[in-house]
Amino acid sequence: MRMTDEAPALSGTAVRQTRMLERDVAIRLALSGTLDDLMERARAARAEAFGSVVTYSPKVFIPLTKLCRDVCHYCTFARPPRRGEQAFLTIEEVLAIAREGEAVGCREALFTLGDKPELRYRVVREELAALGHQTTASYLAEAAGAILRETTLLPHVNAGVLDDDELAALRGVSVSQGLMLETISDRLSERGAPHFGSPDKHPARRLDALDRAGRLAIPTTTGILIGIGETRGERIDALVAIADLHERHRHIGEVIVQNFRAKAGTRMANAPEPTLEDHLWTIAVARLILPPDVSVQAPPNLAYDGFPRLLEAGINDWGGVSPVTPDHVNPEAPWPDLERLCDATAAAGHTLLPRLALYPRHLRDAPRWLDPAVAPAAIAAADGLGLAREASGWTAGVTTTATSRRSARGAISPAFARALDESLAGALLDHAHATALLSARGGEVDALIDAADARRRRRNGDVVTYVVNRNINYTNVCYFRCGFCAFSKGRLAENLRGPAYLLGVDEVVRRSEEAWERGATEVCLQGGIHPGFTGQWYLDLVTAIRAALPAMHIHAFSPLEVWQGAHTAGWTIRGYLERLVDAGLGSLPGTAAEVLDDDVRRTLCPDKVNTAQWLEVMENAHALGLRTTSTIMFGHIEEPRHHANHLLALRDLQVRTGGFTEFVPLPFVHLEAPIALRGQARPGPTFEECIVLHAASRLILDPYITSIQASWVKLGPDGARALLGAGVNDLGGTLMNESISRAAGAAHGQECPPELMEDVIRSAGRIAEQRTTLYGAPDAAQVARSFGAAPVVDAVLPRYDDGGLKRPARLHRPGLVV
Repeated sequence: MRMTDEAPALSGTAVRQTRMLERDVAIRLALSGTLDDLMERARAARAEAFGSVVTYSPKVFIPLTKLCRDVCHYCTFARPPRRGEQAFLTIEEVLAIAREGEAVGCREALFTLGDKPELRYRVVREELAALGHQTTASYLAEAAGAILRETTLLPHVNAGVLDDDELAALRGVSVSQGLMLETISDRLSERGAPHFGSPDKHPARRLDALDRAGRLAIPTTTGILIGIGETRGERIDALVAIADLHERHRHIGEVIVQNFRAKAGTRMANAPEPTLEDHLWTIAVARLILPPDVSVQAPPNLAYDGFPRLLEAGINDWGGVSPVTPDHVNPEAPWPDLERLCDATAAAGHTLLPRLALYPRHLRDAPRWLDPAVAPAAIAAADGLGLAREASGWTAGVTTTATSRRSARGAISPAFARALDESLAGALLDHAHATALLSARGGEVDALIDAADARRRRRNGDVVTYVVNRNINYTNVCYFRCGFCAFSKGRLAENLRGPAYLLGVDEVVRRSEEAWERGATEVCLQGGIHPGFTGQWYLDLVTAIRAALPAMHIHAFSPLEVWQGAHTAGWTIRGYLERLVDAGLGSLPGTAAEVLDDDVRRTLCPDKVNTAQWLEVMENAHALGLRTTSTIMFGHIEEPRHHANHLLALRDLQVRTGGFTEFVPLPFVHLEAPIALRGQARPGPTFEECIVLHAASRLILDPYITSIQASWVKLGPDGARALLGAGVNDLGGTLMNESISRAAGAAHGQECPPELMEDVIRSAGRIAEQRTTLYGAPDAAQVARSFGAAPVVDAVLPRYDDGGLKRPARLHRPGLVV
């Protein structure tokens, strides 16, 4: 999403020196340049850092208490205790607000409250004691913890100046914390000034608190309040201080540039408010002084009808907007409704997207920035860009109907437009262009769909193909430790997904023969890597099937199985593949690829074949004339840039060999996957992300891989049908049996028979056609057998018996971690 992610790396010293120079230029421009020039530079800085995306946080505002020991002269939020009124919301009241927001798609629970009211009011101390707490911060931790446990909202807490223990305690129940610096001017704490009598508003105390939050690795919101008596020079000094804090700790997510609004009943009721031009000037200065990874936010409700103009000054975030609760700090200024906010953002050339209560760069490094008790909820709430995932409820492997996408309004970013233009001109896309397509959101998705579907029509016409096959997973015993896999088990392991099993060769042959009688032209063989398997075991299996069924195409063994088989037999990869071909192997499935990026694989499948090893197996297979499929598994811990690495690796190999028959995106089914159960992976892709990856793959791989397949097992028939309009021309195999996705929690069935497959294709206005594994025409007799075939015999899995297989003294682990 950020163009700067692709920039060449600079040393830390060089970055700091560059930033200092940029800051000096910005300050000189702020003090001597025109407002138009300043805003133009600010917009350019925003575009470089954030593209055309503008974010907001759908939230509920929870005023846990309106009591405060400070007496800021402009504030109507804080007030003294009132007889008969409770000082704090109850936990039940907090949860009721949260659940109301959750029901309409809110993602953030914003706690705002007064600063340490227990130090000023006895009634607060008494009520806290009755609640079982000594401090407001302690009760806040209980309330935030309840939100975290009982809803899907992510708490963000604004609790004022806290000590380290309080900060740490709240870190354990929130994804971010907020503390407005407001001003760096000590003058404003003197008698007669707005902060007189407010000990927590002394700049030194607030800067110290912000510094300590950084040392504790707390994602932090801060900001300045303009128009309360400070000078423009003091605003600049405050922004420089915030920038210095962030350069030290990298913890500032956003800086709010908030404009003072005079409120009746306050000491500053008649004070002049800053003009819109003054607000725009300050926003632009903030954008240019602050580091590029810090978001600049301005509240739209405080600009009234002039809020769209805030975009002209370089903001990239609107802050929290609530459909259910008012702005309790500024109750006279309601938030614009989401439709109006979206329209105004689009009219200014941007795409409005919802975000979480922390920013993507902090979420990407969750082990550093989030408490282990909080991280799983944040990861589960995010999409592949680190923003808020669609609230549609669509889940790979489970949802039976394709979801409608979120609003497609919004501008097309310059980076996306350049990438799409390159593709339409027939150019091979580089990594930056590929990433831009794979990051498509809003109106970009419609443009991507149209381009992908046009390219599909040009390459494949309106025919949609499928193959009648049987999937045979011969064992679920495996000694590898893939974090995503719910199918494999350690030797003799039993758990909720059923017992360990190992099919004998005779049973595999029987299932293959049954498949042939039901019209199959292919048998697909894959399974766990049993510690007793050798290269000879795989050869014997292929030999037995070929002897029984000379005409059956054997599509078998992932690159991991080939690598392991060659190693155990002491053969080279090429030599082993030659033996498999001689025994009757027809092609290789392109599984075990997951994501061809070793940074991802280190976490996802550390002991599996690495990227180079996977590609080595495939290149050797292609050199022998052995065709293979290719796949990606997406929607877990990876990002669009990793998808780009994967697709370009496949395309580069295809340019050299031409051996891939198709590309198959496989949405991650998370329900029983260990890495998801540990809270370390997203709950699969959103449906929009499925659309984007299939459509972008069509353009990125073209013209070298021209068949893009949708997996009905992962997407469901309805989801697969929807993707036929997004560049897909193939629906894969009928399968007859499917174990791996079902073990992960998928519920779309074990078979999609030809009758259903063709109904799905025809309902999309396309032409159904059976194919062979290698995209030839199947024998007419087999096609006829495939319709109206008898049900598959419901074979009982045998009680585990290793069949005399011997476990070697040392298991072979070819991957990144051994």
